[in-house]
Amino acid sequence: MKNLELKNIVKSYGKNNVLNDISISINSGEFLVLVGPSGCGKSTLLRSIAGLDLPTSGSIIIDDRDVTKAPIAQREIAMVFQNYALYPHMTVYDNMAFSLKIKSRPKAEIEERIKEIASLLQINELLHRKPKELSGGQRQRVSLGRALAKRSPIILFDEPLSNLDAHLRQQMRIEIKKIHEIYKSTIVYVTHDQTEAMTMGDRIAILNKGNIIQVDTPSEIYKNPRNEFVARFIGSPEINLIEGKFKDSIFSTKGTKFTFPEMKYSEKISTLGIRPEDIKISDSGEQATIRFIENLGSTLLLYVDYHDVQLRIITGTAEYKIGSKINFSLNFDNIIYFDQSGERIVNA
Repeated sequence: MKNLELKNIVKSYGKNNVLNDISISINSGEFLVLVGPSGCGKSTLLRSIAGLDLPTSGSIIIDDRDVTKAPIAQREIAMVFQNYALYPHMTVYDNMAFSLKIKSRPKAEIEERIKEIASLLQINELLHRKPKELSGGQRQRVSLGRALAKRSPIILFDEPLSNLDAHLRQQMRIEIKKIHEIYKSTIVYVTHDQTEAMTMGDRIAILNKGNIIQVDTPSEIYKNPRNEFVARFIGSPEINLIEGKFKDSIFSTKGTKFTFPEMKYSEKISTLGIRPEDIKISDSGEQATIRFIENLGSTLLLYVDYHDVQLRIITGTAEYKIGSKINFSLNFDNIIYFDQSGERIVNA
């Protein structure tokens, strides 16, 4: 296990900045997820850590050693790619053992290590096959096994599950977390999938347009997003964002009013953030009309019209019909407030 520190990382292509002054400290044994929309710079940042790209400026520090310009082989880093990157002419065993053979490790040590990892990943019976004989999920397990065989203190993952179906993605998420618990490697994991980020990371770093927007635990980011971008990006179904303004305890928007508990609210508030689970269907309260229903299995996602405002509500699997009326109330304790620039207001 090793500490990893990124200091003021900038990456430019001509006049185009892909990364803007990125600084993150990653603790030894931590599982950090880099998440953000396509083109936000997360894969470029990962490639810079790996040594595949050289930052325009800034430093990459591993255990107090500056490795910014160090060759890949001197960084003690393993990487799992999105496209598996297996040698097609080699067997599974040889793919996993390749880096150990290059380092001239004893044959007995190689065999013991490969068998241990194959057993952990449940691919013992695949060791003599070639990649073309494997399914996508099996190939990704082999790719993971190859990274583990190196016993590198730092492992980088570049969207490793994006080519798998939903069931396999869920399985592999569990496997990767189990492996992290066993080997305690420092992991930096890139994804655009917020479910992966929320379920796997000890901390999440959210990027947008080459900037770090927020770094925190999954629960803290969900409950206390720094701005509207984070609130919208993290959370499924998506948060309700309602623009308007307060006068006393009345929030007015688009000819519609929400009555809040009586207290003084900041004049800087211009947007309410309300999670779909914080709108409760009740026997009394405000009345809305259902315009669309998504069946999510154990829950329903209702799209409703409250006067001129559209809301998303998560509820149980009771019988609802499009066009019918429902009453709802808000959980005021969990509402998030934003100012005109989209930044969160803490003491609203």
